[in-house]
Parts: sequence; structure tokens; C-alpha cells
Amino acid sequence: MTSTYPELDCLGWNDRWSALFAEVDARDAAPGRVIRHDGSAVLVTLPTGTRHVPIHGAVGDVTVGDWVVVIDNEGEGAIGSVLTRTSLLERRDPSTDRSQLLAANVDRVVMVCGTDRPLRVGRIRRGVALAWEAGAVPAVVVTKTDLTDDVTPLLEEVRVADPALDVFAVSARTGTGLDDLADLAVGATLVFIGESGSGKSTLVNALVGDDVAATAPVRSGDAKGRHTTTTRQLHILTSGGCVIDSPGIRELGIWATTDSVDSAFPEIGELAPDCRFRDCAHDKEPGCAVVGAVEEGVLDPERLEAWQALRREAAAAELRGDPRAQRQAGKRFGRMAREAQRLKAERTEPEDP
Repeated sequence: MTSTYPELDCLGWNDRWSALFAEVDARDAAPGRVIRHDGSAVLVTLPTGTRHVPIHGAVGDVTVGDWVVVIDNEGEGAIGSVLTRTSLLERRDPSTDRSQLLAANVDRVVMVCGTDRPLRVGRIRRGVALAWEAGAVPAVVVTKTDLTDDVTPLLEEVRVADPALDVFAVSARTGTGLDDLADLAVGATLVFIGESGSGKSTLVNALVGDDVAATAPVRSGDAKGRHTTTTRQLHILTSGGCVIDSPGIRELGIWATTDSVDSAFPEIGELAPDCRFRDCAHDKEPGCAVVGAVEEGVLDPERLEAWQALRREAAAAELRGDPRAQRQAGKRFGRMAREAQRLKAERTEPEDP
């Protein structure tokens, strides 16, 4: 099938987007992809070129990677709507305790970890849960492999976080592993997430073949990086596909459902049907197949502990996002508190002489 907008093919335009755009009932409308978010406006690539378009509140949230409908009104462009997303990556914003959109319509969420800093297994697990929640597939890239004599121990640590993860060992300086990563991006959109200084922007430049993303050296004392990337931006790869570079993220707050957490721990899901109780929390219930697997040495106890911690955090996120559930939880807590006070009063009440 001939593309309706061949100028957008390099950005991932396909039959799905063409069909969704065909349903738009608006004059002087054109499709485009958001390649950068600049606050009150976004940079959008359209069939006629790239331009800044203001965001109006009626449209709702817009993020990098979105496919949007831009409507020209006497030469002034405006976003009329956002085409239905295939995926949406978001996290809990630590400053507002609300959802923060990171990227849309991504196929792979790639967590970037440098060899010049300790590997944070818990952070990788959080990223995996967020990726599944987004509707994307997680992967890990261990960068700066030229700085270590043996990257194997780091790769093994990543596999402890999730044995099923795709893991790439890459050096942007020597070119090691770049071809495999470029192959992953063909026909897809990747988003890189990681701490400042982990090598995301350097990796983007290596994949694009040009200095499109600003970079800066990390501090020699603690390998901390500066926020040289200040906004998320989508870049087109000459090998095919797109990659979204993003500012460093110190905290990957969970904004996911408990089901997405379960997806990040498939081995627990495989054991759960053998538990005695269908609603088993895999904690202290009798006949728990998951706890039994830990006791038999089949399941790593650290995996179970991580699953329990992330599931508690995901449950809290679900509660924050559901006002009705919040009210119900508040009522339950109120009843429990009153019952506790009643029992305490009964225990301390003096006996009749």
C-alpha cells in the first residue's frame, strides 16, 4: 500500500495512523508527530516540514512521540486532537505525586546503565513494570563497556533483576554492540531512560551518526552527570526507526497497575495457580506455592521480596488514581480505627468491685 504521507514514513507513519487520521472530520487538517515538548508548545513534524504548534487545554496532555492532528486556522496552527496511542510511558512525579508523561507510541523502553556507576537492580525492576504498563517491551543497555575489563558481572546483575530481559552491552566510543541496538530500532520507536551521565545522549549521537544531542563529562569522583539533556526529543535513525532521548531521571516512581508488576515477575505468575487460595498474597498463607518454591530453593527469595514491594507501591498508585477507591479505603480504615479504640477501651475499663 502506498503511504498517504510518505514524508512521515521515517517517523513511523503506517496504515494504522492513516486509518485513524481518515476518521478526522476537520478542514485544513494534517497529521504530524511530536518530536519535542517545549512547555506551552510542541515541535511537530508535518508533511510540509517541522514547526512549533501551541498546546490548548482542550486537547489534553500531549507528549513526545504522540501523533497529532494539526489544524491551520488562517495561518495559525493548533492541535485539534491526539490520535489514539499504542503505548504511553509515564511515571509518578515525585514533586506532585501525579502522573508524568514521558513518551507515547514507543515499542521499546530501554533502560540505560553505565559501567562507571553501581547497577541499581531495583531501578531496573521499576522500569520493567513501567514498560509493561505502558504497553511496550523493556530492554537494558549497559553502556561504556570500554571502561571495564569484564562486563559479564554487570550483565549477570541485570539478569538477576529479570532473567527474561533483552540486554545489550554497548560502547559508543568503540562501536561495540551498536549494530545490535540499531537493529532493535528498525521499524520501531525506542525511548532511552536512565540517570544523568549514564550515556543516553552519547548513545543517541552514535546511532544517529551526528551530534544531535548535547553531552557533557561526568564528575570523576562519583560518576554523576549534569542535566545536559533538558527536554525529551525524538530523533530519526538513518538505519530506520526512531529513538527518544530524555533528561536524566533520579527516581522511577511507579505509576502502574498490580497486573503490570505481575508481568515483570512471570515466574511468580506461573507458580500462583498452584496456591491453595486464589487470592493468595504469597506471604504467610498456608499452601502457598510461591513461598514453597522459595523454601525449596526454586525461586530466589529476593525476587519475591521485590515483587511484594513493587506490588504494594502499585496498589498505592492505583488508589491515588481512583477517588472512589480512596473513599472506600478511608471508610475501611475508619472502621478499623474505631474498632481498635473500642477494644482498647474494653481492655482498660476497670472491673466492677
